[in-house]
Amino acid sequence: MEKNTNLIAGFLLAILAIIWGSSFILIKRGLDVFDAGEVGAIRIIAASVFLIPFAIQGLKNVEKRHWKLLLAVGFFGSLLPAFLFAKAQTQIASSVAGILNALTPLFTMIIGALFFTQKFTARTILGLIIGFGGTVILILAGPGGSIASLNYYALYVVLATIFYGANLNLIKFKIQDLRARTITSLSLALVGPLAAIYLFGATDFINKVSTVEGALFSLGAIVLLGVMGTAIALILFNQLVKITSPIFTSSVTYLIPIVAVMWGIWDGELLYPGHYIGMVAIILGVYLANRKKK
Repeated sequence: MEKNTNLIAGFLLAILAIIWGSSFILIKRGLDVFDAGEVGAIRIIAASVFLIPFAIQGLKNVEKRHWKLLLAVGFFGSLLPAFLFAKAQTQIASSVAGILNALTPLFTMIIGALFFTQKFTARTILGLIIGFGGTVILILAGPGGSIASLNYYALYVVLATIFYGANLNLIKFKIQDLRARTITSLSLALVGPLAAIYLFGATDFINKVSTVEGALFSLGAIVLLGVMGTAIALILFNQLVKITSPIFTSSVTYLIPIVAVMWGIWDGELLYPGHYIGMVAIILGVYLANRKKK
């Protein structure tokens, strides 16, 4: 049974890496026409609408105490990161956003230690230091090994990974009794209307769709992002959280940067040596922090 669980977990991890590693290039295509707020809102609306049947089906299993937790999952695991990543990618490359996403396991451990039952070891602390050092290198990387000015937009991604870390621990330790698809569909159903109110009430979305060339292609990219990268992927992700540990699950970010960088290079993005050094440092830090004593 344990062997089968490990095989399923490994398979889900690989699928998630491909889906989420491709998310950053889809955000980039969405930003060709729409602004960051519109991209984030469309992504959440698409995901929540796609999951309506699952949300209705899951209602019978939800108790009163679950609703606040599901709302928190919707905010920290979906709504806020969707807006933060889109905002960040208005000024940083999609590949860099994908690399910075690898900070998620580190914040998972920090939040787990502060508020749940996660324990820190000397190796964990070393991993955290190396990982955050890699983040600094990545944010400051310039051409020819030079140090560029601080790109504050990268901090939007860092904040999103903090929210992801909080969400991981919340699901693992507070909502174990609900099915993965129930958590995903209902949490998105709670925040979907907020995204819709913003999109249709505070943006120029309707006008752009009907008048801007390429709008339908960009819209299709964001809808695909919402359905695959948010709805379907979150069901798989939450299932992975339930059958493994939060740290193992968040380790999907080992592979996400590789997929994101491949897409970025294919799309003509320039990466400097510092970007690769930062990526290696972040992944090494995550590896050390996750590695168990033998």
